[in-house]
Amino acid sequence: MLTGKIAIVTGASRGIGRQIAKTLAGYGAAVIVNYCGSKEKAEEVVREIEEAGGSAKAYQGDVSDFETAKNMITDVKKEYGRIDILVNNAGITRDNLVMKMKEEDFDKVIEVNLKGAFNCMKHVSRIMLKQRSGSIINMSSVSGVIGNAGQMNYCASKAGLIGMTKSLAREIGSRGIRVNAIAPGYIRTEMTEVLPEEVKEGILSQVPLKRMGEVEDIAEAVAFLASDKSTYITGQTLQVDGGMGM
Repeated sequence: MLTGKIAIVTGASRGIGRQIAKTLAGYGAAVIVNYCGSKEKAEEVVREIEEAGGSAKAYQGDVSDFETAKNMITDVKKEYGRIDILVNNAGITRDNLVMKMKEEDFDKVIEVNLKGAFNCMKHVSRIMLKQRSGSIINMSSVSGVIGNAGQMNYCASKAGLIGMTKSLAREIGSRGIRVNAIAPGYIRTEMTEVLPEEVKEGILSQVPLKRMGEVEDIAEAVAFLASDKSTYITGQTLQVDGGMGM
């Protein structure tokens, strides 16, 4: 489905990003596993992909830094000759009620989640415009659609991603480039597994399907939007949330 494609996945060393990288590679794409923190975890993802017969390479870089994002995109283009898929998955949380939220906590979340995606989209757009092809997928959240108490910074960043997705889709659609977003709901990851049982139950009460999603659910949606099976879809936000955000 993605044979011969070159994909960059930001924040791909763990959680949803890790599964996205493995799934895209499983469908034949050569995947750049971007990470900011743990080199060991990123190289573990690469190793798993290669052991399964796929192609991957780890690339360290904080995408919230404009020049770092530019260098990554430039280096990948130089080595592989093209970039077909960009998945802006890198994201952080700094949750707190607004009365307790520090300015630096608001700024940092916007910097990584929103500006990081802008940096990558800006630099990859030039390459994709010359190719007259490409698919950009931004990882939003159900929180960016319906809001969530104690996450003003995170919700703002994820709602902002939806706005940027629609804007860029209109800008570059005529050149054959598609830009979409995915809004995951309550997904089983390392982060959600440590939540207290009563918190999990409270969240599940808001999900019509009455269960958590799996990282594979998100990764398969990304693969679909990255592939030629979705060539007439752009500017959309696909909610993979068990009905939570409807």
